[in-house]
Amino acid sequence: MAVRTMEELVSLCKKRGFVFQSSEIYGGLRGVYDLGPLGVELKKNIRNAWWRSLVYERDDIEGVECSHLSHRLVWKHSGHEDTFSDPLIECKTCHSRMRQDKMKDETKCDTCGSSDLTDPKKFLLMMKTNIGPVDDGSSFAYLRPETAQGSYLNFENVLLSMGRKLPFGIAQHGKSFRNEITPKNFLFRLREFEQAEMQFFVPPETDIEWWEKWKNIRHQWWLEQGIPAGKLRFKDHEQLAHYAKCATDIEYEFPWGFDEIEGIHDRQDFDLGSHTKSQEDFKINAKVLPNKDSTTRMSYRDPFTGKEFIPFVIETAAGLDRAMIALINEAYTEEKLPNGKTRTVLKLKKHLAPIKVAVVPLAKNNPDIMMTGMKVRRVLSELGIGRVVFENSNNIGKAYRRHDEIGTPICVTVDFDTLEKENHPVTVRDRDTMEQVSVNIADIGKYVKKFYSRETPQQDVERLYQFSKMKEKGRE
Repeated sequence: MAVRTMEELVSLCKKRGFVFQSSEIYGGLRGVYDLGPLGVELKKNIRNAWWRSLVYERDDIEGVECSHLSHRLVWKHSGHEDTFSDPLIECKTCHSRMRQDKMKDETKCDTCGSSDLTDPKKFLLMMKTNIGPVDDGSSFAYLRPETAQGSYLNFENVLLSMGRKLPFGIAQHGKSFRNEITPKNFLFRLREFEQAEMQFFVPPETDIEWWEKWKNIRHQWWLEQGIPAGKLRFKDHEQLAHYAKCATDIEYEFPWGFDEIEGIHDRQDFDLGSHTKSQEDFKINAKVLPNKDSTTRMSYRDPFTGKEFIPFVIETAAGLDRAMIALINEAYTEEKLPNGKTRTVLKLKKHLAPIKVAVVPLAKNNPDIMMTGMKVRRVLSELGIGRVVFENSNNIGKAYRRHDEIGTPICVTVDFDTLEKENHPVTVRDRDTMEQVSVNIADIGKYVKKFYSRETPQQDVERLYQFSKMKEKGRE
């Protein structure tokens, strides 16, 4: 059961410490948000799950972390300076600014309904910043509007330093910045946001096969994070970007309807070709390379055939902020209890939960119970499972309800039985079933570690088979 309205989702995120409006005491800054104590943990866990699935569980992807600032020529040759813009219209009556392609009616203002509008003009989405001590406009850099270009610029560095052969990928997550005209829908469209992108470099003749494969891989990942298949769909792009051969979005059903949560694009050889030095008589893929400013040829020589070519790129690009609100929305559950009351539960997958365990002492005024609870908390914290908290509350029922609402999978209660009975049992309560089991205090670490253990991922035999067949094909 997802939330019913966007306002309900925003209220939950603020109330429980997931997301706060940036600069709120000064009226806020539109399109910019701060993560609270639980939000920062949730996003870290989503990020880690993404990284683990691509870098740790595969043998054909490397990770990088590139700078936020980029040389202006990067964005010149990537095409962003000429094409990365939105059509802007301003209402002359109320001075609202709107993207022409997102207006409800292109003849009327979305805010006041006036027909007195300016002609559309291009609005550059990239943000500039001055470089050096003199702000004269001649020395500037762009804050990156995407992480992808850093991966392209380091293609040869990764290829050589890691001894890679095609096909292989470069994964990267990090902040990007866009001067959006109309930020909207909470964390969905922001001016400062975090992306998780992977660029997979393949021989040109295998691009469609890999595009289809990555569509399935990424769709499966979202299912594993707790989003049901019925809330996801593929939507192919009707109008392709200048670099794309084919592109599709994985869309999730947000409170306002289906919208993009990740894109999978066949970018052909546009990106590496754009950053490759143009040299006389040097042609790759039957075209002269355009860039006269870089010093590198972003090409690949097949070690078996000796053929040199610019690899095609299959890109997977997800928004981590969008992932946060999608997963919170999907996990939100209201349940009727036998006593007629209603409890709110955030049924996040346990590997995503911001708090892994809450240790709850039954009697706050009993020093022995408090001390024992602190020791249990320390033992569990050393397991490396994530954040473990000591819930210093007088009311056990309220403590359980609070941790239900923020998604804590298990609570461990220390009570008088822990002090007085043989084996000193503690009580472990499950978030989803509300069932409680007694565990000897000496075994609590083992119990919790098993609860959070991940089964070794089963190797994708079909993927390995196809990978080996593609290797063989390259040798022919």
